Amino acid sequence: MKLMQLPRTSDQQASNRLRLNTLIRLRWLAIVGQSAAVLIVGYGFNFPLPVSLCFLLIAASAWLNVVLALRYPAAHRLGPLSALGILMFDAIQLAGLLYLTGGLTNPFSVLMTVPVVISATSLPIRLTAIIGGFVVAAATFLMFFHMPLPWYPGNELAMPFIYVAGMWVAVVSSIAFTGVYAWRVAEEARLLANALNATELVLQREQHLSAIDGLAAAAAHELGTPLATIALVAREMERTLGSDTRYREDVTLLRSQSERCREILKRLNSLSSEMDTPLMRLPLTSMIEEVIAPHRDFGIKITLEPLERGGREPVGQRKPGVIYGLGNLVENAVDFAKANVWVRWRWNDAIVSITITDDGPGFLPDIIDRIGEPYMSTRQGTEPGGGLGLGLFIAKTLLERSGAALEFRNSSEAGEGAVVEITWSRDAFAAPEAQAEEAAS
Repeated sequence: MKLMQLPRTSDQQASNRLRLNTLIRLRWLAIVGQSAAVLIVGYGFNFPLPVSLCFLLIAASAWLNVVLALRYPAAHRLGPLSALGILMFDAIQLAGLLYLTGGLTNPFSVLMTVPVVISATSLPIRLTAIIGGFVVAAATFLMFFHMPLPWYPGNELAMPFIYVAGMWVAVVSSIAFTGVYAWRVAEEARLLANALNATELVLQREQHLSAIDGLAAAAAHELGTPLATIALVAREMERTLGSDTRYREDVTLLRSQSERCREILKRLNSLSSEMDTPLMRLPLTSMIEEVIAPHRDFGIKITLEPLERGGREPVGQRKPGVIYGLGNLVENAVDFAKANVWVRWRWNDAIVSITITDDGPGFLPDIIDRIGEPYMSTRQGTEPGGGLGLGLFIAKTLLERSGAALEFRNSSEAGEGAVVEITWSRDAFAAPEAQAEEAAS
Protein backbone atom coordinates (compact mmCIF):
# COMPACT_ATOMS: atom_id res chain seq x y z
CA MET A 1 0.00 0.00 0.00
CA LYS A 2 1.34 3.39 -0.89
CA LEU A 3 2.33 5.38 2.10
CA MET A 4 0.41 8.50 2.97
CA GLN A 5 2.72 10.59 5.11
CA LEU A 6 1.84 13.50 7.28
CA PRO A 7 4.27 16.38 6.97
CA ARG A 8 6.18 17.10 10.13
CA THR A 9 5.09 20.68 10.55
CA SER A 10 6.36 22.93 13.30
CA ASP A 11 3.01 22.64 15.10
CA GLN A 12 3.23 18.85 15.16
CA GLN A 13 6.82 18.96 16.40
CA ALA A 14 5.86 21.38 19.13
CA SER A 15 2.96 19.17 20.24
CA ASN A 16 5.42 16.30 20.82
CA ARG A 17 7.68 18.37 23.08
CA LEU A 18 7.74 17.99 26.84
CA ARG A 19 5.73 20.58 28.75
CA LEU A 20 7.80 22.54 31.22
CA ASN A 21 4.95 22.50 33.74
CA THR A 22 5.09 18.69 33.76
CA LEU A 23 8.76 18.69 34.75
CA ILE A 24 8.19 21.37 37.37
CA ARG A 25 5.42 19.38 39.04
CA LEU A 26 7.45 16.18 38.99
CA ARG A 27 10.40 18.01 40.52
CA TRP A 28 8.27 19.46 43.33
CA LEU A 29 7.08 15.94 44.05
CA ALA A 30 10.69 14.76 44.14
CA ILE A 31 11.65 17.66 46.41
CA VAL A 32 8.92 16.76 48.91
CA GLY A 33 9.92 13.10 48.86
CA GLN A 34 13.64 13.83 49.22
CA SER A 35 13.04 16.28 52.07
CA ALA A 36 10.82 13.81 53.91
CA ALA A 37 13.39 11.03 53.51
CA VAL A 38 16.25 13.21 54.83
CA LEU A 39 14.20 14.42 57.81
CA ILE A 40 13.03 10.92 58.74
CA VAL A 41 16.48 9.35 58.42
CA GLY A 42 18.37 12.23 60.05
CA TYR A 43 15.98 13.18 62.85
CA GLY A 44 13.48 10.33 63.06
CA PHE A 45 16.04 7.51 63.24
CA ASN A 46 18.89 9.76 64.41
CA PHE A 47 21.22 8.21 61.82
CA PRO A 48 24.41 10.19 61.12
CA LEU A 49 23.66 12.05 57.92
CA PRO A 50 25.07 15.23 56.30
CA VAL A 51 21.69 16.94 56.47
CA SER A 52 23.01 20.38 55.49
CA LEU A 53 24.64 19.11 52.30
CA CYS A 54 21.54 17.08 51.41
CA PHE A 55 19.27 20.10 51.83
CA LEU A 56 21.73 22.19 49.81
CA LEU A 57 21.17 19.86 46.84
CA ILE A 58 17.42 19.83 47.45
CA ALA A 59 17.40 23.65 47.62
CA ALA A 60 19.22 23.81 44.28
CA SER A 61 16.44 21.77 42.72
CA ALA A 62 13.78 24.00 44.31
CA TRP A 63 15.63 27.13 43.15
CA LEU A 64 15.65 25.82 39.56
CA ASN A 65 11.91 25.16 39.79
CA VAL A 66 11.19 28.70 40.96
CA VAL A 67 13.36 30.25 38.24
CA LEU A 68 11.73 28.19 35.50
CA ALA A 69 8.21 28.89 36.80
CA LEU A 70 8.89 32.66 36.84
CA ARG A 71 10.74 32.72 33.53
CA TYR A 72 8.33 30.74 31.37
CA PRO A 73 4.53 30.36 31.13
CA ALA A 74 2.98 27.12 32.39
CA ALA A 75 2.13 25.93 28.87
CA HIS A 76 5.68 26.42 27.54
CA ARG A 77 7.07 23.39 25.72
CA LEU A 78 10.75 22.67 25.93
CA GLY A 79 12.98 22.04 22.96
CA PRO A 80 14.85 18.73 22.94
CA LEU A 81 18.17 20.19 24.11
CA SER A 82 16.55 22.27 26.85
CA ALA A 83 14.67 19.24 28.15
CA LEU A 84 17.87 17.21 28.04
CA GLY A 85 19.68 19.85 30.10
CA ILE A 86 16.97 19.92 32.77
CA LEU A 87 16.81 16.13 32.99
CA MET A 88 20.60 16.00 33.18
CA PHE A 89 20.45 18.39 36.14
CA ASP A 90 17.95 16.09 37.85
CA ALA A 91 20.22 13.10 37.29
CA ILE A 92 23.23 14.96 38.73
CA GLN A 93 21.22 16.17 41.75
CA LEU A 94 19.99 12.65 42.50
CA ALA A 95 23.47 11.21 42.05
CA GLY A 96 24.78 13.81 44.53
CA LEU A 97 22.20 12.82 47.13
CA LEU A 98 23.04 9.16 46.66
CA TYR A 99 26.75 9.92 47.04
CA LEU A 100 26.02 11.51 50.42
CA THR A 101 23.79 8.64 51.56
CA GLY A 102 25.52 5.39 50.68
CA GLY A 103 25.72 5.25 46.90
CA LEU A 104 24.27 2.08 45.40
CA THR A 105 23.80 0.57 48.86
CA ASN A 106 20.99 3.11 49.30
CA PRO A 107 17.66 1.44 48.39
CA PHE A 108 16.54 4.68 46.70
CA SER A 109 19.23 4.23 44.03
CA VAL A 110 16.57 2.71 41.78
CA LEU A 111 15.19 6.23 41.31
CA MET A 112 18.10 6.91 38.96
CA THR A 113 15.94 5.38 36.22
CA VAL A 114 13.37 8.22 36.43
CA PRO A 115 15.17 10.83 34.23
CA VAL A 116 15.81 8.16 31.59
CA VAL A 117 12.14 7.11 31.51
CA ILE A 118 10.96 10.72 31.21
CA SER A 119 13.46 11.31 28.40
CA ALA A 120 12.37 8.14 26.60
CA THR A 121 8.74 9.27 26.48
CA SER A 122 9.40 12.71 25.03
CA LEU A 123 12.90 13.08 23.53
CA PRO A 124 14.58 11.58 20.46
CA ILE A 125 16.27 8.24 20.99
CA ARG A 126 19.71 9.82 20.49
CA LEU A 127 19.23 12.21 23.43
CA THR A 128 17.75 9.45 25.55
CA ALA A 129 20.84 7.36 24.88
CA ILE A 130 23.02 10.28 26.06
CA ILE A 131 21.24 10.69 29.38
CA GLY A 132 21.04 6.91 29.77
CA GLY A 133 24.79 6.63 29.28
CA PHE A 134 25.37 9.41 31.80
CA VAL A 135 23.19 7.72 34.43
CA VAL A 136 24.96 4.39 33.90
CA ALA A 137 28.32 6.17 34.33
CA ALA A 138 27.04 7.83 37.52
CA ALA A 139 25.85 4.47 38.86
CA THR A 140 29.27 2.99 38.11
CA PHE A 141 30.96 5.86 39.98
CA LEU A 142 28.64 5.41 42.98
CA MET A 143 29.45 1.73 43.02
CA PHE A 144 33.00 2.53 44.15
CA PHE A 145 32.88 6.05 45.60
CA HIS A 146 30.29 7.18 48.15
CA MET A 147 29.87 8.14 51.77
CA PRO A 148 28.74 5.45 54.25
CA LEU A 149 25.11 4.41 54.28
CA PRO A 150 23.37 6.11 57.25
CA TRP A 151 23.03 3.60 60.06
CA TYR A 152 22.91 3.43 63.84
CA PRO A 153 25.64 5.51 65.52
CA GLY A 154 28.77 3.50 66.31
CA ASN A 155 27.90 0.78 63.76
CA GLU A 156 28.77 0.69 60.11
CA LEU A 157 26.58 -1.36 57.78
CA ALA A 158 29.17 -2.85 55.44
CA MET A 159 27.67 -4.34 52.31
CA PRO A 160 29.63 -7.09 50.50
CA PHE A 161 30.90 -6.12 47.08
CA ILE A 162 28.80 -8.84 45.42
CA TYR A 163 25.67 -7.11 46.79
CA VAL A 164 26.80 -3.72 45.51
CA ALA A 165 27.59 -5.25 42.11
CA GLY A 166 24.14 -6.81 42.06
CA MET A 167 22.60 -3.41 42.79
CA TRP A 168 24.60 -1.95 39.89
CA VAL A 169 23.32 -4.67 37.55
CA ALA A 170 19.77 -4.09 38.80
CA VAL A 171 19.99 -0.32 38.24
CA VAL A 172 21.53 -0.64 34.77
CA SER A 173 19.01 -3.34 33.78
CA SER A 174 16.15 -1.15 35.00
CA ILE A 175 17.48 1.81 33.03
CA ALA A 176 17.79 -0.25 29.85
CA PHE A 177 14.46 -2.06 30.16
CA THR A 178 12.28 0.82 31.33
CA GLY A 179 13.95 3.25 28.91
CA VAL A 180 13.44 1.04 25.86
CA TYR A 181 9.93 0.09 26.93
CA ALA A 182 8.87 3.70 27.58
CA TRP A 183 10.38 4.87 24.29
CA ARG A 184 8.64 2.11 22.35
CA VAL A 185 5.24 2.79 23.90
CA ALA A 186 5.57 6.56 23.36
CA GLU A 187 6.73 6.08 19.75
CA GLU A 188 3.79 3.81 18.96
CA ALA A 189 1.43 6.34 20.52
CA ARG A 190 2.92 9.12 18.36
CA LEU A 191 2.67 7.03 15.20
CA LEU A 192 -0.91 6.08 16.01
CA ALA A 193 -1.85 9.71 16.62
CA ASN A 194 -0.32 10.77 13.29
CA ALA A 195 -2.05 7.91 11.50
CA LEU A 196 -5.42 8.81 13.00
CA ASN A 197 -4.89 12.41 11.93
CA ALA A 198 -4.22 11.18 8.40
CA THR A 199 -7.38 9.07 8.55
CA GLU A 200 -9.45 12.06 9.58
CA LEU A 201 -7.98 14.15 6.75
CA VAL A 202 -8.80 11.45 4.20
CA LEU A 203 -12.35 11.08 5.51
CA GLN A 204 -12.89 14.83 5.47
CA ARG A 205 -11.67 14.99 1.87
CA GLU A 206 -14.06 12.25 0.79
CA GLN A 207 -16.94 13.88 2.64
CA HIS A 208 -16.17 17.22 1.01
CA LEU A 209 -16.22 15.61 -2.42
CA SER A 210 -19.53 13.91 -1.72
CA ALA A 211 -20.99 17.23 -0.51
CA ILE A 212 -20.40 19.02 -3.84
CA ASP A 213 -23.91 18.14 -4.96
CA GLY A 214 -25.31 19.87 -1.87
CA LEU A 215 -23.31 22.98 -2.63
CA ALA A 216 -24.62 22.92 -6.18
CA ALA A 217 -28.19 22.75 -4.92
CA ALA A 218 -27.57 25.62 -2.51
CA ALA A 219 -26.05 27.72 -5.30
CA ALA A 220 -29.00 27.00 -7.58
CA HIS A 221 -31.43 27.97 -4.83
CA GLU A 222 -29.62 31.22 -3.97
CA LEU A 223 -29.19 32.28 -7.62
CA GLY A 224 -32.74 31.44 -8.64
CA THR A 225 -34.38 34.62 -7.32
CA PRO A 226 -31.98 37.23 -8.77
CA LEU A 227 -31.87 35.36 -12.07
CA ALA A 228 -35.67 35.38 -12.29
CA THR A 229 -35.58 39.14 -11.74
CA ILE A 230 -32.99 39.53 -14.52
CA ALA A 231 -35.13 37.45 -16.89
CA LEU A 232 -38.23 39.52 -16.09
CA VAL A 233 -36.38 42.80 -16.72
CA ALA A 234 -34.92 41.40 -19.97
CA ARG A 235 -38.40 40.54 -21.27
CA GLU A 236 -39.69 44.01 -20.40
CA MET A 237 -36.72 45.60 -22.16
CA GLU A 238 -37.28 43.41 -25.22
CA ARG A 239 -40.94 44.41 -25.33
CA THR A 240 -40.07 48.10 -25.00
CA LEU A 241 -36.91 48.28 -27.16
CA GLY A 242 -37.50 45.37 -29.51
CA SER A 243 -38.36 47.64 -32.41
CA ASP A 244 -35.27 49.78 -31.91
CA THR A 245 -32.50 48.49 -34.17
CA ARG A 246 -29.80 49.93 -31.89
CA TYR A 247 -30.74 47.68 -28.94
CA ARG A 248 -32.61 44.76 -30.52
CA GLU A 249 -29.64 42.35 -30.74
CA ASP A 250 -28.29 43.21 -27.30
CA VAL A 251 -31.65 42.79 -25.59
CA THR A 252 -32.30 39.50 -27.39
CA LEU A 253 -28.85 38.22 -26.36
CA LEU A 254 -29.47 39.26 -22.75
CA ARG A 255 -32.77 37.38 -22.60
CA SER A 256 -31.36 34.25 -24.27
CA GLN A 257 -28.40 34.13 -21.88
CA SER A 258 -30.68 34.54 -18.86
CA GLU A 259 -32.74 31.58 -20.14
CA ARG A 260 -29.54 29.58 -20.55
CA CYS A 261 -28.59 30.32 -16.94
CA ARG A 262 -31.99 29.10 -15.79
CA GLU A 263 -31.48 25.82 -17.67
CA ILE A 264 -28.08 25.36 -16.02
CA LEU A 265 -29.61 25.88 -12.59
CA LYS A 266 -32.33 23.37 -13.39
CA ARG A 267 -29.70 20.78 -14.27
CA LEU A 268 -27.86 21.49 -10.99
CA ASN A 269 -31.08 20.96 -9.08
CA SER A 270 -31.81 17.73 -10.92
CA LEU A 271 -28.25 16.52 -10.30
CA SER A 272 -28.67 17.13 -6.59
CA SER A 273 -31.97 15.24 -6.60
CA GLU A 274 -30.34 12.32 -8.38
CA MET A 275 -27.45 12.31 -5.92
CA ASP A 276 -29.88 12.28 -3.01
CA THR A 277 -31.66 9.16 -4.23
CA PRO A 278 -30.10 6.44 -6.38
CA LEU A 279 -26.42 7.37 -6.20
CA MET A 280 -26.39 7.68 -2.42
CA ARG A 281 -27.88 4.17 -2.17
CA LEU A 282 -25.85 1.59 -4.06
CA PRO A 283 -26.55 -2.11 -4.57
CA LEU A 284 -23.57 -4.23 -3.58
CA THR A 285 -22.56 -5.03 -7.18
CA SER A 286 -22.74 -1.36 -8.19
CA MET A 287 -20.59 -0.41 -5.22
CA ILE A 288 -17.98 -2.98 -6.22
CA GLU A 289 -17.97 -1.69 -9.80
CA GLU A 290 -17.43 1.86 -8.57
CA VAL A 291 -14.58 0.73 -6.29
CA ILE A 292 -12.62 -1.22 -8.91
CA ALA A 293 -13.21 1.10 -11.89
CA PRO A 294 -10.17 3.36 -11.20
CA HIS A 295 -7.84 0.32 -11.01
CA ARG A 296 -8.65 -1.47 -14.27
CA ASP A 297 -6.04 0.21 -16.47
CA PHE A 298 -2.82 -0.86 -14.73
CA GLY A 299 -2.08 -4.06 -16.62
CA ILE A 300 -3.64 -6.30 -13.95
CA LYS A 301 -6.73 -8.33 -14.77
CA ILE A 302 -9.50 -7.79 -12.19
CA THR A 303 -12.03 -10.65 -12.20
CA LEU A 304 -15.41 -10.29 -10.53
CA GLU A 305 -16.83 -13.51 -9.09
CA PRO A 306 -20.19 -13.42 -7.28
CA LEU A 307 -20.57 -16.36 -4.88
CA GLU A 308 -23.42 -17.17 -2.51
CA ARG A 309 -26.45 -14.95 -3.00
CA GLY A 310 -29.33 -15.55 -0.63
CA GLY A 311 -32.35 -13.25 -0.72
CA ARG A 312 -32.54 -9.76 -2.15
CA GLU A 313 -29.33 -8.00 -3.08
CA PRO A 314 -28.24 -5.73 -0.21
CA VAL A 315 -28.37 -2.00 -0.88
CA GLY A 316 -25.85 0.05 1.07
CA GLN A 317 -25.46 3.72 1.76
CA ARG A 318 -22.75 5.37 -0.30
CA LYS A 319 -20.40 6.21 2.55
CA PRO A 320 -17.19 7.96 1.47
CA GLY A 321 -15.19 6.08 4.10
CA VAL A 322 -16.35 2.68 2.81
CA ILE A 323 -15.64 3.57 -0.84
CA TYR A 324 -12.20 4.89 0.04
CA GLY A 325 -11.35 1.92 2.27
CA LEU A 326 -12.37 -0.68 -0.30
CA GLY A 327 -10.51 1.26 -2.99
CA ASN A 328 -7.34 1.19 -0.90
CA LEU A 329 -7.56 -2.59 -0.48
CA VAL A 330 -8.09 -3.09 -4.23
CA GLU A 331 -5.18 -0.74 -4.95
CA ASN A 332 -2.99 -2.75 -2.58
CA ALA A 333 -3.92 -5.99 -4.38
CA VAL A 334 -3.22 -4.46 -7.81
CA ASP A 335 0.15 -3.11 -6.64
CA PHE A 336 1.41 -6.52 -5.53
CA ALA A 337 -0.37 -8.80 -8.02
CA LYS A 338 1.59 -10.51 -10.77
CA ALA A 339 -1.25 -10.66 -13.26
CA ASN A 340 -4.62 -11.23 -11.57
CA VAL A 341 -6.85 -9.88 -8.85
CA TRP A 342 -10.13 -11.53 -7.90
CA VAL A 343 -12.96 -9.67 -6.20
CA ARG A 344 -15.57 -12.06 -4.81
CA TRP A 345 -18.69 -11.25 -2.88
CA ARG A 346 -21.59 -13.02 -1.23
CA TRP A 347 -24.56 -12.23 0.90
CA ASN A 348 -27.37 -13.92 2.78
CA ASP A 349 -29.93 -12.89 5.34
CA ALA A 350 -27.26 -12.36 8.02
CA ILE A 351 -24.05 -11.06 6.42
CA VAL A 352 -22.54 -9.22 3.46
CA SER A 353 -18.98 -10.17 2.54
CA ILE A 354 -16.38 -8.98 0.00
CA THR A 355 -13.13 -10.88 -0.56
CA ILE A 356 -10.15 -9.37 -2.43
CA THR A 357 -7.47 -11.84 -3.57
CA ASP A 358 -4.32 -11.35 -5.64
CA ASP A 359 -1.69 -13.68 -7.10
CA GLY A 360 1.23 -11.81 -5.53
CA PRO A 361 3.72 -12.93 -2.88
CA GLY A 362 1.21 -12.77 -0.04
CA PHE A 363 1.66 -11.42 3.47
CA LEU A 364 4.81 -12.18 5.44
CA PRO A 365 4.04 -14.88 8.04
CA ASP A 366 5.80 -13.08 10.90
CA ILE A 367 3.68 -9.91 10.61
CA ILE A 368 0.33 -11.20 9.40
CA ASP A 369 -1.15 -10.83 12.90
CA ARG A 370 -0.05 -7.17 13.04
CA ILE A 371 -1.40 -6.09 9.66
CA GLY A 372 -3.20 -2.79 9.87
CA GLU A 373 -0.89 -1.18 12.39
CA PRO A 374 0.33 2.22 11.16
CA TYR A 375 3.72 2.58 9.50
CA MET A 376 4.32 -1.14 9.12
CA SER A 377 5.08 -2.67 5.73
CA THR A 378 2.95 -5.72 4.98
CA ARG A 379 4.98 -7.19 2.13
CA GLN A 380 8.48 -7.13 0.77
CA GLY A 381 9.73 -6.73 -2.75
CA THR A 382 10.58 -4.18 -5.38
CA GLU A 383 6.99 -3.37 -6.26
CA PRO A 384 6.56 0.34 -6.93
CA GLY A 385 3.40 0.36 -4.84
CA GLY A 386 5.15 -0.88 -1.70
CA GLY A 387 4.84 1.38 1.30
CA LEU A 388 4.95 1.42 5.07
CA GLY A 389 1.36 0.52 5.90
CA LEU A 390 -0.34 3.83 6.65
CA GLY A 391 -2.73 3.50 3.69
CA LEU A 392 -3.77 0.04 4.87
CA PHE A 393 -4.25 1.37 8.39
CA ILE A 394 -6.53 4.10 7.07
CA ALA A 395 -8.55 1.61 5.02
CA LYS A 396 -8.92 -0.72 8.01
CA THR A 397 -9.94 2.12 10.32
CA LEU A 398 -12.56 3.52 7.92
CA LEU A 399 -14.10 0.10 7.20
CA GLU A 400 -14.21 -0.88 10.86
CA ARG A 401 -15.91 2.43 11.59
CA SER A 402 -18.68 1.38 9.20
CA GLY A 403 -19.22 -1.84 11.19
CA ALA A 404 -17.06 -4.18 9.10
CA ALA A 405 -14.74 -6.91 10.36
CA LEU A 406 -11.53 -7.46 8.38
CA GLU A 407 -9.51 -10.66 8.09
CA PHE A 408 -6.06 -10.81 6.48
CA ARG A 409 -4.60 -14.15 5.43
CA ASN A 410 -2.75 -15.96 2.67
CA SER A 411 -4.70 -18.10 0.24
CA SER A 412 -4.33 -21.88 0.26
CA GLU A 413 -5.34 -22.09 -3.41
CA ALA A 414 -2.61 -22.57 -5.99
CA GLY A 415 -1.74 -19.41 -7.88
CA GLU A 416 -3.27 -17.08 -5.29
CA GLY A 417 -1.51 -14.91 -2.72
CA ALA A 418 -2.91 -12.46 -0.19
CA VAL A 419 -6.57 -12.49 0.82
CA VAL A 420 -8.50 -9.70 2.52
CA GLU A 421 -12.08 -10.45 3.58
CA ILE A 422 -14.42 -7.67 4.65
CA THR A 423 -17.64 -8.72 6.38
CA TRP A 424 -20.59 -6.67 7.58
CA SER A 425 -23.78 -7.77 9.25
CA ARG A 426 -26.62 -7.17 6.82
CA ASP A 427 -28.11 -4.49 9.07
CA ALA A 428 -24.78 -2.62 9.34
CA PHE A 429 -24.29 -2.63 5.56
CA ALA A 430 -27.81 -1.73 4.42
CA ALA A 431 -28.97 1.87 4.04
CA PRO A 432 -31.85 2.85 6.35
CA GLU A 433 -34.28 3.15 3.41
CA ALA A 434 -33.28 -0.29 2.16
CA GLN A 435 -33.81 -1.77 5.63
CA ALA A 436 -37.31 -0.31 5.70
CA GLU A 437 -38.08 -1.71 2.26
CA GLU A 438 -36.83 -5.20 3.25
CA ALA A 439 -38.89 -5.09 6.44
CA ALA A 440 -41.98 -4.07 4.49
CA SER A 441 -41.53 -6.90 1.98
